[in-house]
Amino acid sequence: MKFIVSTTSLLRNLQLVNGVVNTNTVLPILEDFLFVIEKNKLTISGTDLETSIATTMEIESKANGKVAIPAKILVEYLKTLPEQPLTISIDDESFAVEITTDRGKYKLNGETGSDFPRIPAADNVEELTLSTAVLQKAINKTIFAVSNDELRPQMTGVYFQLNNEGITFVATDAHKLVKYKRTDVQAVSSTSFIVPKKALTLLKSILPSEDTQVKISYNSSNAFFKYNNVSLICRLIDAKYPDYNAVIPTENPNQLNLNRADILNTLRRVMIFSNKTTHQVILKINGNQLNVQAQDLDFSNEANEILDCQYSGADMEIGFNAKFLSEMLSAMDNEEVKLELSTPTRAGILLPTETESGEDLLMLVMPVMLSV
Repeated sequence: MKFIVSTTSLLRNLQLVNGVVNTNTVLPILEDFLFVIEKNKLTISGTDLETSIATTMEIESKANGKVAIPAKILVEYLKTLPEQPLTISIDDESFAVEITTDRGKYKLNGETGSDFPRIPAADNVEELTLSTAVLQKAINKTIFAVSNDELRPQMTGVYFQLNNEGITFVATDAHKLVKYKRTDVQAVSSTSFIVPKKALTLLKSILPSEDTQVKISYNSSNAFFKYNNVSLICRLIDAKYPDYNAVIPTENPNQLNLNRADILNTLRRVMIFSNKTTHQVILKINGNQLNVQAQDLDFSNEANEILDCQYSGADMEIGFNAKFLSEMLSAMDNEEVKLELSTPTRAGILLPTETESGEDLLMLVMPVMLSV
């Protein structure tokens, strides 16, 4: 089996797949790319058994076949080459790979493609289509709130909730929660599933900057994301997502309006002086003035900043984890934000004062007990 391909084009496609390839001592073939050649098309796949990425490109070839080629050495080698045509030959019996350039010849050991794990096929699926811009935005606004606690697997992914009113993306780690809804996209039937954090992190890294359409297909066990010539397939988390609506307080009479950049920069400064374990800051709201304080008793560190604000409600003193608040504010992109509060022991609701047509965003952060 032999084919000719451009170095730049091959490297670009390999780098799309390379993020899913891991070192695996139990199944060494998972450290390989699977090359499948059929009718002058090369499909390159990689998998870690939970998530798979595949991409297809045009090549020159007279034969069909498949081979598994070590990923690390191939990518490292191609990075050193200038743009030129490569001739890659594979021995049909030993699966030895020979790469020929205009100046050299390189050999490495491949493996039979038949031993490569099977990539799940999109059987009995339902579908919807999102633009890359919407999908990127949904991932950016939720992924930071996903839990890393493997004892609660249902919270280690983003919850997709689909119906004829729109699609809602939810993430929570029990300390913070994000609910991002799009009403400009509808699903044919109501359903829900949980997409693992790793799969969404990989998807975010490979989505193109130019706006295109992503087809999302899903069944009871897998989700399939496809755009242009690239596919990402991931196994869904088989667990029931918690009732997130039950933790969102509905009565929040105290409302604080702030410039997002101002409060974010203040938190970043003040947090440096906070306890390194709790990252606790205290918000003291009095009239139209917000006092942001932090203290680390172990090192006698202290910080205090005052911000102008618009506030309606009773004077209040409430503690939050500054790291969580900063993450949430960083994931927002509007100029003004609103913090809705009820009591110092109940969750605060962070909202944008303005949103784009077709979107709705709510972020929740739990307070921390005041220790100063």
